[in-house]
Amino acid sequence: MKQLLCGLLVAGLLFSSVATAQTAQAPLELKPNHPTEYVVVKGDTLWGISGHFLNRPWRWPEIWGVNPQIANPHLIYPGDVIYLTWVDGQPRLGLRPGEERLSPRVRELPLEQAIPAIPLRDINSFISDNLVVQEDVLSQAPYVVAGENRRLISGAGDRVYGRGELIRDDRNQAIYRPATEYIDPVTGEFLGYELFKVADTRVTSVNDDIITMDLVRSNEEVRATYRVLPTEETRIQSVFHPKPAPEGVEGLIIGLLKGVSSAGQFDAVVLNVGQREAVEPGHVFSVYRTGEVVRDPIAGGQIQLPSEHAAILMVFKSFDKVSYGLIMRATNVVSIGDEIRNPD
Repeated sequence: MKQLLCGLLVAGLLFSSVATAQTAQAPLELKPNHPTEYVVVKGDTLWGISGHFLNRPWRWPEIWGVNPQIANPHLIYPGDVIYLTWVDGQPRLGLRPGEERLSPRVRELPLEQAIPAIPLRDINSFISDNLVVQEDVLSQAPYVVAGENRRLISGAGDRVYGRGELIRDDRNQAIYRPATEYIDPVTGEFLGYELFKVADTRVTSVNDDIITMDLVRSNEEVRATYRVLPTEETRIQSVFHPKPAPEGVEGLIIGLLKGVSSAGQFDAVVLNVGQREAVEPGHVFSVYRTGEVVRDPIAGGQIQLPSEHAAILMVFKSFDKVSYGLIMRATNVVSIGDEIRNPD
């Protein structure tokens, strides 16, 4: 898809409003060894580019947003030159397009080639394929009872049968495999069931409570008991506006999405806070590694060492009681049970 990159001041108003709302924060801190110019390369992100200039790169709306030359930071392309300037004593970033222009003209480039806010390749599947739902949604959702010819395992191109009442009357449905049950480790509260989408399906008929479906595409095999839910209508979010997490909201990392024992930069994690706590995509948390319990060699007994700062993460998807976050920078390994706090 082609997008004409002109008249970007409208989009700039959004970033200006974000910057205005953040003026109450501490002044922007430039890195001591920051460059005066930076040439954008393929694979860059807005977070990464801002990290060349700022100690706190999540505050990029303030350094980009009020500059009409970068009215929409999402529309920056490889080859563009970002340079540091000053406006009313505050650092700002200017833009020189990478292509040479002998006379004014419209610049036309594919929108999908624009530099994203964060590395989407690390979270695309979690944005589009994962859900966390409450118990009533799971219990009410139809389920797969069998494949055609009593197959136990089905895949793309096969027909399967479900039983129950569709939550939304739509031909396009998805089949989900229950993956994880999240329980708050402190309060014991049930936070939700995590579901992983294994297939997209098209409903061909409904007879009483029996649903006939053809599998259009599949990520893994479809089995009996898997749940049928409406296809999510939301597009993959690629533009994020980072901001500190809500004041006073603290929590814990309760899961690691890639099935590893510890996480590092660009790994996705699960948090025990969500929309209920006003947490939304773009909110930034500091991660503190839980201090170890050690024995006092003199006085004896066990003592708890203080937590140490380990990482910065940004929320990229939130549900009712949990959220998904991407670790943007890590100075230590991150594990389940580590604390999350406001980054400032």
